[in-house]
This record gives sequence, C-alpha cells and structure tokens, in this order.
Amino acid sequence: MSDPTIGSPARSPEVRAPSGGPHRTRAEHDTGLSPEPAATPLRFGYGTNGLADLRLDDALALLADLGYEGVGLTLDHMHLDPLAPDLTTRTRRLAHRLDALGLDVTVETGARYVLDPRRKHGPSLLDPDPDDRARRVDLLIRAVRVAADLGAHAVHCFSGITPPGTNPETAWHRLADTLAPVLDAAATAGTPLAIEPEPGHLLATLADFHRLRRVLGDPEHLGLTLDIGHCQCLEPLSPADCVRAAAPWLRHVQIEDMRRDIHEHLPFGDGEIDFSPVLAALAATGYQGLTVVELPRHSHAGPHFAELSLPFLRRAEATATRSPALVPPHGDPSATPEGSTS
Repeated sequence: MSDPTIGSPARSPEVRAPSGGPHRTRAEHDTGLSPEPAATPLRFGYGTNGLADLRLDDALALLADLGYEGVGLTLDHMHLDPLAPDLTTRTRRLAHRLDALGLDVTVETGARYVLDPRRKHGPSLLDPDPDDRARRVDLLIRAVRVAADLGAHAVHCFSGITPPGTNPETAWHRLADTLAPVLDAAATAGTPLAIEPEPGHLLATLADFHRLRRVLGDPEHLGLTLDIGHCQCLEPLSPADCVRAAAPWLRHVQIEDMRRDIHEHLPFGDGEIDFSPVLAALAATGYQGLTVVELPRHSHAGPHFAELSLPFLRRAEATATRSPALVPPHGDPSATPEGSTS
C-alpha cells in the first residue's frame, strides 16, 4: 500500500458531466481520455457515528476546531434523536450551531438500534411485515425533512439485508416500493437521497445501484453514497475506478481504510487502499459534497482518530497525481457485473 505519510476548428458536442463537474467533449468521452482534469478541492467531514460518546455540540466543536468542513450526522438517540419530541425545534437550533461553526452536513440514517432495541438496523426496507417497513420509511422521510431544514446536501440510506426465506425478486420489489414515498419526499424537499451499496445487503454493489436506478426509472433525486472502503472490499474495479464509474450519481462519499474481502472499517494506514489516486479521481469528477470519515467501531477513541484522519487525507490529497490518464468514461456501469454479490 502506498501511504503518503508512512513510507509512502468546430467545437465538439458535449456530454453531460457529473453534477458540478467539468464538461467533456464527445471525443474525450469516447476515448476515456481527460487531458486536463479540472480538479475540485475536496471537503472532508467526520461521521458522528464515530463520536458516539460525545455530546453532539461537543462533537461539532471538536470537528470545527480540527479543521473539518462538515459532518456526517447520524440521526440517533444521542445525536438529534429523530423520534423524540420537538424535532423541528431541535433541528432549528442545530442549524444555527452548524452555521456558527461553519460546518456543512450530510444526514445519515445508519443508527444501529434507533428503531428497534433488539434488532441491529431493524426493521429495514425489506422487512416482511409491512408495518415494520413503514417504520423505516417514516424514519427516512423524517431524515429528509431534517436534511432540508439543515440545508444538508444529501440524505444517506441503505437497502438492508434480505430477510431469511425471502425470494430475491420479492426483495427487489419491496425495495423499489418502499423507496417511492421517500423519493417523493426528497423531490419535494429538493434534497437528494443517496443510497449506499453495503456488503451483505440486497443492494451491495455499484451494479446493484444501477439495477435499482433502472427499476425506478432513473429518478432525479436518487443518488449514490459511495463508501471507498466497500469498493476495496468487494468491487471488481479499484476504488479510484469506482469513483470514476460512479461520478454522475455521486451525492455522498464515505471514506476509511479496508482490506479485500473483509468488511471492517479501519483507520487510515491499517488497510490496503492507496488513497492518493482515489482522492485525485474524486477531485477530477467535480464532486461538490462532503467526503466523510466513517469509523463507527472506533468511537471509543473518536477524538483521537478524528485528529489523525484529516491530516492524513490532506497529505494524500496533496500528493495525488493530477496527470492525464486513460480511464473508463464517467458513469459507464458496464465494468461492473449485473446483480448482487450478497
């Protein structure tokens, strides 16, 4: 692993670029050659699920003091409980605090037990019980409203694990049906919903995201959360190539180190990812959102890892190569196999 700190005549017609990104000529698109990538400075945040032992206000102050530009806010009982009374009032106070600290925000919905104290991440969008599925839908719609009130750039979600005994086709129908009202809410709020491919879930890979996108008719407000570690864990493409392939749909990015075939979120330097080309690829897409450090299992030492992570990422960004490279055309999902690996 390469570690930036430790050892390591008429104008051609244009094609649509990623949101906020540079346009590419038709010739460039066809060859995959970007002769002068227009890099966008990256904005790093840290996830509150990695600071679960801190009060939310203390966590935000810490991140602002360390130089982060944003926060991945997981709605949970200790950090803006989405089910407690006066959510609108509490959200308004938080919006003022974020503004005072100069922090941008993404709303994340990966709390382990916020809906059910006995089932991790339960109930899901795939639950056999329609009432239980409705509880997850309600949480996501609440998250969309919170995100709109906070001015968040996206709401993160995931599919959930296919329940035992459930036919995969049934699970895909449930996912599309349950997401429909959430996408309606997102469209009304003007806030993208960014679904995350999660190892072991029904929607586990970039190919699965494209399957869902097509089933739903490519709705404008359905975007993608790309977790860089998950790319290393199970995607056939390298993490940098995953970024390029996913570029038009990127609405949120999570980042941590990871090893191949092992779904374990690791501090930077403890896994196998070479981050400089990943960050170079991300900057070249024109991505405007936050890139959020995702270390939920290191919450016991959250302030320590928050302090270490930002300098690591800035050094990796500074050493990232900006030279021209032949890459797959942006948004070409053909490099990933159809269907799920889960």
